[in-house]
Amino acid sequence: MRLGRYVPVLIAAAAAVGLQQALAWREATHYLTQITMAAYYALVVIGLCLLMGYAGQVSLGHAGFFAIGGYTSAVLTTYNLMAWRDTPLIAAGRRLGLVLQRQDLYGADILSFSPWVALLIALLAAALIAVLIGLPILRLRGHYLAMATLGFGLIIDRIVLGTPLFGQADGISNVPPFGLFAGLEVNGRAMFRVSNYYIATALVLGAMVLAINLVHSRVGRALRSIHQNEEAAHSLGIDIYRYKLAVFVLSAVLAAAGGVFLTHYNASIGPSEATVMKSVRYVAIVAIGGMANLWGALVMGVVLNFLSLRGVFGTYDDAVFGLILVAIMVLAPEGLLRPSTWRRMMSQVRQTMSRRDFRKPAPSPAAPPPVEAKVHRE
Repeated sequence: MRLGRYVPVLIAAAAAVGLQQALAWREATHYLTQITMAAYYALVVIGLCLLMGYAGQVSLGHAGFFAIGGYTSAVLTTYNLMAWRDTPLIAAGRRLGLVLQRQDLYGADILSFSPWVALLIALLAAALIAVLIGLPILRLRGHYLAMATLGFGLIIDRIVLGTPLFGQADGISNVPPFGLFAGLEVNGRAMFRVSNYYIATALVLGAMVLAINLVHSRVGRALRSIHQNEEAAHSLGIDIYRYKLAVFVLSAVLAAAGGVFLTHYNASIGPSEATVMKSVRYVAIVAIGGMANLWGALVMGVVLNFLSLRGVFGTYDDAVFGLILVAIMVLAPEGLLRPSTWRRMMSQVRQTMSRRDFRKPAPSPAAPPPVEAKVHRE
């Protein structure tokens, strides 16, 4: 095992601690709220980077998987099971701690599933749906695959808006905190702001360790070969379809996990999380960070989502991400945070400067020699 590949993880952990200490010193810990939310969105970006950068599969429907995770957890932890409290299944769940009793906004007692149960069911649901839609659509390539995943995202968006169980346009509120251990829980209250920041950081770094191990394994080498040339990879005995489906399911599970934890952190979820523009935003972040650059995608995911959540882009939020995607595809298709991009840009600058001398003005063109009139003599 090469321990050097984990050095960036340790650097990132130290940077996270330093950022929290700096914000505490400047009494600006309120920024941790948006950073924590951006970290949960970054889980989607990490999975999408694996799918696009290493497997070479474009997805415009990952906001749908994020919504599947968030809405599944929200429904299971807010739906009142009090009418079935005496049934053997619910009674057994209460004894095992799988069904919890709490109070709603009006002080009434309700029974609902534990957030741990909701998390497990949400991840399983996302994985199952990813398998069901991945079986047919991952045989497509290029813009056909992009359109198929876009159609999936639109379906999830319409289901969310049209189903009363999901709150339709109002979404679902009063989602309980996610209790972890030792008194830690995922919620957005000010007294838990610092602990939630570190919980989100730990989840993101854990996902990065998983992604790094995958990239440097035999599976990662197979994915890179598929990305470069599917026919050549198939001729070497690589099961192209199985590998693409596996990384598609993994990226869907990471997106669903981000949706679950962000829903409990915000205590609510709305239909805006399932829109197509959310999927375009994730693709734009991966593009600007670098298609096969996990750390670049993570950094840009946290930074750009933080700026968006702080309202820096205002009403032009979606337009900014759309413009970023177009600009990156035209000017730096390999990503802005890849060393090769900066080397190419510096090489172009050096070539431009070598062709022109900026210290001296360009000489004016010499005047043409006078034309002598020819005399025709008879």
